[in-house]
Amino acid sequence: MNKFARTAVGAASVVVLTAALGACGGDDDGGGGSDSKTIALLLPETKTTRYEAFDKPLFEAKVKELCDDCEVKYLNADQDSAKQQQQAESAITDGAAVLVFDPVDGEAAAGAVKSAQSSDVPVIAYDRFMEGADYYMSFDNEKVGQLQGEALVEATGGSGNILMLNGSPTDPNAAQFKKGAHSAIDASGLKVVAEYDNPDWSPDNAQKFVTSQLNNVDGASLAGVYAANDGQAGGVIAALRADGMTTFPPVTGQDAELAAIQRIVAGDQFMTIYKSIKTEAEKAAEVAVAIVNGDDVGDTTDFQGVDSFIFEPAVVTKDNIKDTVIADEFYTVEDICTPEYADACAAAGLS
Repeated sequence: MNKFARTAVGAASVVVLTAALGACGGDDDGGGGSDSKTIALLLPETKTTRYEAFDKPLFEAKVKELCDDCEVKYLNADQDSAKQQQQAESAITDGAAVLVFDPVDGEAAAGAVKSAQSSDVPVIAYDRFMEGADYYMSFDNEKVGQLQGEALVEATGGSGNILMLNGSPTDPNAAQFKKGAHSAIDASGLKVVAEYDNPDWSPDNAQKFVTSQLNNVDGASLAGVYAANDGQAGGVIAALRADGMTTFPPVTGQDAELAAIQRIVAGDQFMTIYKSIKTEAEKAAEVAVAIVNGDDVGDTTDFQGVDSFIFEPAVVTKDNIKDTVIADEFYTVEDICTPEYADACAAAGLS
């Protein structure tokens, strides 16, 4: 049974709730009242291409498919935690029935969770964990890091000097990726000569970090680079190229960004992690619609005390592009195999 199933209340309660929340309708659950079917989608930033290109349109399309009278209110924080807090408060005040919330800073967002719940607006923590949320959905983030680390160990033969570029210290997922990666790397013969927790996951910061490290580490002796996501991987490779390299040591990534898939085809980046954003975004839409309709959200698993939906990631290398991102119609061959990559695609069997 959906723990947010709605119940009717008297006319006096309707008046009180409407005045308090500035929304139409009235019940004892949901900032927008029983008639509100507004779903607020709060995403953290635009530097990572997935949010605007995939999460937002996939989520909106699924909501539209499931609920003719539902409205999605989309808000992007541009990597500003204070701005996101204001957006969440605005969404609650404007009568959102549920928040689908991907926080810039998981700890800082705790206040927004409490504010929402004090207005009887449930919160779905989307992709990044938020303590106290009503639901959480993401991939097995520690396993993501483990798979990246294992791939790097295998590609390097398990020995040599590496650099590590982790995600933002304010992103709760980043610590899980880092832990998983270290579980594989620390058990191998690889030596981490420098490690960086990258604010904002910035590709520019990644490039600057690697450039600075190449003054201390001979590029020829660099066995590989752990980059926690594809944006950073692009910055890493740009730094290596600027240093005069034409062939690169294994570089990891995550998110299966189109540019990363093309780099993998070309042999510049070794691997990425593919997380089916379609699966995640559509499940978030299904749960949000179930909440506003008072329906059962389905079976969940427990993650740190929160009812959760946890999905499985997959490693993508040159050998299985066709069986992963193309098979799932995440990209087409035409998307990947632009004229610049035509020869590399032919060699990889993609043309």
